[in-house]
Amino acid sequence: MNKQIEIRDLGRLDYKEAWDYQERIFKGILDIKIKNRREKLTVETPNYFLFVEHPHVYTLGKSGDGENLLIKEEKLAEIGATFYKINRGGDITYHGPGQIVGYPIIDLENFFTDIHKYLRFLEEMVILTLAEYDLKAERSQGETGVWLDVGTPFARKICALGVRASRWVTMHGFAFNINTNLGYFDHMNPCGIKGKAVTSLNVELGKKEVSVSGVKEKLLKHFATLFEAEFIEKVSS
Repeated sequence: MNKQIEIRDLGRLDYKEAWDYQERIFKGILDIKIKNRREKLTVETPNYFLFVEHPHVYTLGKSGDGENLLIKEEKLAEIGATFYKINRGGDITYHGPGQIVGYPIIDLENFFTDIHKYLRFLEEMVILTLAEYDLKAERSQGETGVWLDVGTPFARKICALGVRASRWVTMHGFAFNINTNLGYFDHMNPCGIKGKAVTSLNVELGKKEVSVSGVKEKLLKHFATLFEAEFIEKVSS
C-alpha cells in the first residue's frame, strides 16, 4: 500500500480546466488498477491532493435539483459567474475567490475501503483545523459538510463536501470558506438546503483576511494524521 500523497497547488484555475485535470489523474489511477487486476500485477497506485481556487462558479451534483440555482443564465454573466452540472454527489455548491478548494484524488485501497469513513475524515480534518482557531465546528445530522452552532437558529455552514468514487479512487472534495464573498451564496440554496446560513473563517474571526497558506498547512497536518499518510510536494505539475 502506498500512503504517500503528492501535493499539487494549482493556484487560481477555471473550474472546467481543473475538472479536466482531475479527470486525467483519476483515469490514470484507474488504468493502473485495471491493468494490475487484468495482468495480475502489483504496481502501486499514486495518490494526489490538489489545492485550487476557482473564479466564481456554481456546480450542480448529479442528484441535484437545478431549481436550487435561484438566478437565470443571463444573471450569471452579470455577476461574472459560470455554471456546470458535474459528476460528484451532492446538490449545488458555489466556488470562488477566497475559498480553499481541496481535491484529494487517492486510491482508498491504500488506506481503507469505506467511503463513509472517508467523508467523515474530510469533515474531521476541517473540524480539527477550526479548533486551532478556537472555533467549535460540528457535523449536522443528515447533512454533509462542517457547521457552526448546530441545532440552533444560528446554524451556518463553513465547508461543503461532494465526492465521486470509482473502484475506490476518489475525486472532487471540499470547499472551505476562508475569505469568501458570501453574497454569492444568495443566488442559490446552498447544497439544496433552504433556510440555512453560510459563513466564512474571516467573518467568524472578525478579520478582514485570514492567511490561506496557514489554513492549508493545518488542513494537511490533520489529513496526514487521520489517514496515516505522508505528503510529498511536486514543484511543477
